[in-house]
Amino acid sequence: MTSTEKTNNDSKKPKFLWFATEAFRALAELGVSVPYRKLYKSCEKGDGHSVLVIPGFMASDFSTGPMRDFIDSLGYHSSTWDLGRNYGKVSFIDDLAEKLETLYKENKQPVTIIGWSLGGIYARQLAKKSPKMVRQVITLGSPFRGIDEPNNASWLYNLLPGRKRVVDLDPKLLNDLPKPAPVPTTAIYSKEDGMVPWEVCMEAEETSIHQNIQVRGSHLGLGVNPSVLEIIANRLLYKESNWEHFRAASIVKDLLFYPSL
Repeated sequence: MTSTEKTNNDSKKPKFLWFATEAFRALAELGVSVPYRKLYKSCEKGDGHSVLVIPGFMASDFSTGPMRDFIDSLGYHSSTWDLGRNYGKVSFIDDLAEKLETLYKENKQPVTIIGWSLGGIYARQLAKKSPKMVRQVITLGSPFRGIDEPNNASWLYNLLPGRKRVVDLDPKLLNDLPKPAPVPTTAIYSKEDGMVPWEVCMEAEETSIHQNIQVRGSHLGLGVNPSVLEIIANRLLYKESNWEHFRAASIVKDLLFYPSL
């Protein structure tokens, strides 16, 4: 069994040390990202296509602001999800489907969807529902292969009034979540993730259009992590017709920032 073929039984709840230091590490990543975003120079100007960015559980568009500013600076048009705070409603999928269709018709070209944590699960389901409207999907620490696995976030969802427990979601939906979308997909994960098991944030099998990339960092800081931003900048340059796996710019970067490559 390869590293990309781990089953849910291999996953464990994130270590308490990673969970306890999540906020501190995320703040450090935010601090590092400020000069990075200002100094970053892309080798190629973006083509202006739309990029829909979906926040994680209990987060809002405010959390994705730095990432969207970075995307806009590259020459693309980022879009908020406009649904307030992400409380994990299944109905959000239908709302986002309307948003996706609007962006697709306005720009007359497929949309890239980036989803952080739970937002990545929505992104994948949108791509399965409307693949012709989706250019590619990028997920950041999204537990699509085990949303019901032990983690440090589901307890909060279960406490929300009127919410079903994760394990009580539609069995058909739970069964469909791990299945890959029929579009180019980059699944970014971190073994230092303090919120969800990193093993369930990966595609079961890498293919010519599906890649898993490990970065170093916290779950809460993935949206501002310079390594993640570099991957996003690179991925946005590609269309489905010329999409290829991400490669680090140098051996040093490979070893230091992208262990899985």
